[in-house]
Amino acid sequence: MRPLPDGGTIGVAALASSYDMRSEVERGVEWWESHGYRVKLAPGVYARDDYVAGDARSRADDLHALFADPEVDVVQTLQGGFGSSEMIPQLDFELIAANPKPFVGYSDITSLHVPIRQRTGFPTFYGYGLMGVGDKDTSDFTHERLLAVLRGDVAGEVPRDPDDPYVRAIAPGRATAPLVGGCLWLLLQTLGTPWELETDGAILFFEDTHAPPYYIDGQLTQLRHAGKLDGLAGVVVGEMNKCDYGDLSRDVSDWRATKSIEDVLDKHLQPLGVPVLYKLPLGHGKHQASIPLGVRCTLDADARTLTVDESPFKG
Repeated sequence: MRPLPDGGTIGVAALASSYDMRSEVERGVEWWESHGYRVKLAPGVYARDDYVAGDARSRADDLHALFADPEVDVVQTLQGGFGSSEMIPQLDFELIAANPKPFVGYSDITSLHVPIRQRTGFPTFYGYGLMGVGDKDTSDFTHERLLAVLRGDVAGEVPRDPDDPYVRAIAPGRATAPLVGGCLWLLLQTLGTPWELETDGAILFFEDTHAPPYYIDGQLTQLRHAGKLDGLAGVVVGEMNKCDYGDLSRDVSDWRATKSIEDVLDKHLQPLGVPVLYKLPLGHGKHQASIPLGVRCTLDADARTLTVDESPFKG
């Protein structure tokens, strides 16, 4: 796998939800072009099938074509949303493994990060899709970090939120191990499948959005029951965007009597006996620090840092 070269080509496929307005796609294309890159859109980018971007077979074909295309340097998803997991039985992992290149997306794309990384053996990148980079509200921090990581500037400390640099250590300690994970809800969807998330000896990363504390409580309980919290080297919790009781409507929830999101995280993660860090800008917040999944990282909860120790790129 090689970093994105100057003037390289970004191949984009719609693998989850479809676009709403064509300008959302055009904005992303123009953002890449303004930085000197070319964009190649897969045939199904504008497909719609209710709340997903076309049938699973067609979406998988688009993904295969971008990996096999020698002109494409980076495979970027259109966006997250819903439906990525429908594609997994259609994926040709041998084809993907034979054409390693950066694969970028987040949120629902977690459903693809897990099997692609585990079946091909190469790292993937948790970062914005095409519509995200073109969004008028996307921050300079997010844009600059994505470009830096794809260009090869990966190793080193993961930057903190520029607006709120506070990071909390839920449990102390230091560990070095591969970083795996993604959006919590989608990680749970791998359980009991042939592409179930593997966590033994790893640093588990998760984040989520619009999931109240009792959802997260149940999700972490399920991970624990499935044995996925056993044998961890550490845990990194990214943005839990709109996941606190104060984010819930007072009309539909007795929010004053419930646990906070930090109460829930403490309950499940403090007893694990491994370092746990919370609130790096990894996920659905205002700022996102793109990261590689599947490479060795060092989690130092005492220093409240996460450091990428090795580059995902070779050659």
